Amino acid sequence: MLKKGDLLTTHIEEINNLGCGIGHAEDGRVIFVKGAVTGDTAEVEIIKVNKSFLVGRLCRVITPSEHRAKEDFCSVPLSCGGCVYRHITYSHELELKRAYVENAFRKAGLPSVAVAPVLSPSGEKGYRNKGQYPVCLFKGRIRAGFFASKSHNIVPAEGCSLQNENFEAIVSFVCAFAEKEAWTVYDELNGHGLLRHIYLRIGEKTGEIMLCLVINGENIPASEKFVNEIRERFPAVVGILLSINKKNTNVVLGDRFVTLFGKDYIEDILCSLRFKISADSFYQINRDGAEVLYGEAARKASLRGDEVLMDLYCGTGTIGLSVAKKTKKLVGIEIVESAVECARENAKRNGVKNAEFYCADASDRETILKYAGGVRPDAVIIDPPRKGTTKELAECLASLSVPKIVYVSCDPDTLARDCVYFSELGYHIGEVQPVDMFPRTGHVESVVCLTRRLDN
Repeated sequence: MLKKGDLLTTHIEEINNLGCGIGHAEDGRVIFVKGAVTGDTAEVEIIKVNKSFLVGRLCRVITPSEHRAKEDFCSVPLSCGGCVYRHITYSHELELKRAYVENAFRKAGLPSVAVAPVLSPSGEKGYRNKGQYPVCLFKGRIRAGFFASKSHNIVPAEGCSLQNENFEAIVSFVCAFAEKEAWTVYDELNGHGLLRHIYLRIGEKTGEIMLCLVINGENIPASEKFVNEIRERFPAVVGILLSINKKNTNVVLGDRFVTLFGKDYIEDILCSLRFKISADSFYQINRDGAEVLYGEAARKASLRGDEVLMDLYCGTGTIGLSVAKKTKKLVGIEIVESAVECARENAKRNGVKNAEFYCADASDRETILKYAGGVRPDAVIIDPPRKGTTKELAECLASLSVPKIVYVSCDPDTLARDCVYFSELGYHIGEVQPVDMFPRTGHVESVVCLTRRLDN
C-alpha cells in the first residue's frame, strides 16, 4: 500500500496544461508530478494520497526526456508557478498547446474539427507589457515578487523572464526607496501597512512607462523626493500614480487614482492604430501576439468593405477598430460603460468615422437589430471572457441567420463547448487557429470562423 513519503520510479507519459507530468504508480493509480516532462523516467516522492490518484514531488530525473529544456528559463524560484512550461523545450510546448485545443474539441464531441499548428508571434521572454508585483517583508527587507501558485504567499523576485526588461530596475529601486524612507508594507492578515503593490505598464511601440503604487492610505512619505528620483533615473516613466485601495480584498487596484506626476495614461500603437491605456483599462498583455491574433480574426472574417460588422464583448474596441477600414459600418457592444467610453475615444483618436459603440447586453436580439440599424449584421466578431459566451447569444445570432461569426477565445474548453451550441444551431465550424499569446504558461488563444450552413 503506497503512502505519503514513499519513493517510487515512474515513466512520465504526458504533461498537462498545469505543467504536471503524468505517470502511473505500480498499483495503477495516476500520479501527477510538477516539473516532470513527457518522456522522463523519474524518482518521485509521494506527497499526497487520494483513492484515485497520487501527487508526487520530483526528486531526481533518472533518464531525461528529449523534450526537457537544457537550461533554466527563469531565475525566479519554481514555486512562483507562473511559467508552468519553463522546464520543456518551446517546440514541445507548441505541440502540447495544439493537442490541448484538439483534445478540448474531442471531449466536446467534435473530433473532426481541424486545428492548425500554433502560431508563435514573438519570443518566449519579455512579452508582458503589464506587471503587478505584490510587496512583502522578507528577512527584514522590503521585497517585491509574485504570489506562489494557489496561495497568497509572496515569492520574492523583482525580475521575471516574462516581464518587459525595463521593469526589474524600477521595481528594485522602489523597494530600496521604500526601505530607506521607512514605508510600511501591507499585511493581508491584519489589514495594516501602506505599500501593497508596484504596478507597471509600458507602451512597447512608444516606450512610455506608467508607474503606479497601490497603497493602503492617501499618500506616500517623501512623495516629492520619490517623484524626482524616479524622473531622474527612469526618463521613460511619463506618469506616476497612486491607486488608493483601503479595502481588505484580493483585488489589486483601488477605485481611485491620484496622479503625482505626468499623465494618468500611456499610449501604444497596435495594428497601426494609437491607443490610450489608463491604469485600469484593458489592453492585451502581449502586443505582438495581439497583432497576430487580430490579423487572423480579420483573415477569417474575409471582409470586402461593404458589410455591417458587429463586435460583441468589444471592450475598448481594439479588435473591431483594427478592421473597421474593411467594413461599411462597425458596431461595438459592451456591457461595461467605462470600456465603451474608451472605445469611442479610441475611434475618435484614430479618425475612424464608421464605428459606433454602445453599452448594452449583446445577447438580446432586439438590441442587436436596433444598433445594427434594423438590419441583420453581415458578420459578427465575439471575444468573450474565459467562461465563454452564452446559449442565449448563440440562439440570438442563429435566429438572425448571421452568415459569419468569428469567435476569438482565451479558453479551448469553453470554445469547444460553445462551438457545439453553434453547430446544433446550423453553423459549420472552420479550422481553429491557436495563437500562443502567453509563452511558457498553460494558456492559449484561438480563433475560428463559424459559417451559416446553406441548409439552414
